[in-house]
Amino acid sequence: MTKIALIGFGVVGQSFARVLSQKQQELKELHGLDAHIVAISGRSKGSLMVKEGIELEHLLASFEDNGTVESYPTGIKGLDSIQTIKESGADVVVEVTGTNLETGEPGLSHIRKALSMGKHVITCNKGPPALAYNELKGLADENGVKFRIESTVMAGTPAVNLGKETLAGNKVNGFKGIINGTTNYILTKMEQGGGYDATLKEAQELGYAEADPAGDVEGWDAVGKVVILANTVMGADLKPSDVEREGITGITPTMIDEAKRENMRIKLIAQAHIEDGVVSAKVAPERVHMTDPLANVNGTMNALTYMTDGLQDVTVIGRGAGGVETAHGIISDLIAIYR
Repeated sequence: MTKIALIGFGVVGQSFARVLSQKQQELKELHGLDAHIVAISGRSKGSLMVKEGIELEHLLASFEDNGTVESYPTGIKGLDSIQTIKESGADVVVEVTGTNLETGEPGLSHIRKALSMGKHVITCNKGPPALAYNELKGLADENGVKFRIESTVMAGTPAVNLGKETLAGNKVNGFKGIINGTTNYILTKMEQGGGYDATLKEAQELGYAEADPAGDVEGWDAVGKVVILANTVMGADLKPSDVEREGITGITPTMIDEAKRENMRIKLIAQAHIEDGVVSAKVAPERVHMTDPLANVNGTMNALTYMTDGLQDVTVIGRGAGGVETAHGIISDLIAIYR
């Protein structure tokens, strides 16, 4: 039995619990993976530890009625996240707290503690790997465990593992992509005739953009992801402050119309390249020709093109955000660790 401690019980944490509940038997039959959540700790959703395993259907029903995991009828309640990591007996810690690209906290402390205790870690939290990937990977190696981060970029659509594992044997000389669905949605709607302010308001109403959208529209979300890709796939040691950044707030309908007349579309492109052994990275709006696969990626969809020496350009397109999508990325990492 693979025991999981789930740190964070917001949209992603709840989605992971739900997807695991639905796929528990399938994972066992197809992959031999008998995975059980034995502990949950959420900042505002309470904490629960049941060392023999939590019955997820029962937990989710109870949580829906009461809004706290502590409404589950048995188990130990009231532990904080570090106590949960230390005392749960989990083999794998799934860390899904909110992203902070300035300090990486609280996720960075959670991950350091878990790895130092010899526990595998899976995270969708961009902060820790964007700020300290090489340190955390080194800590994992030192303790003989895995640090997996597939769902930090493009959720469940393979991005990190595509470049790091599937394309092994190729040299990745660079990449470029649309890795923020919010900005791609706004630019798509603006091309259809919407103004920036009205389109942003619509994106917020649909849940694609936060009440404070700066992380997306100013390019910070994409910066975190481009740093993760550069460091994991290309062996760089970048920090978010090393990335040249420009958001989409200065894009006007006139600029979009001018691009259309030249058979182009404006997209927020995240990219990195290696030259003379040095990796440089950038996030900025660019005019992309319609013959480029990225030009035809619209709405909230994401896409990433790796430039390699063997296969040349390899592009993957898929959903890059959402609780269920992210949960599937976590599941893929869980299977990889088990294998």
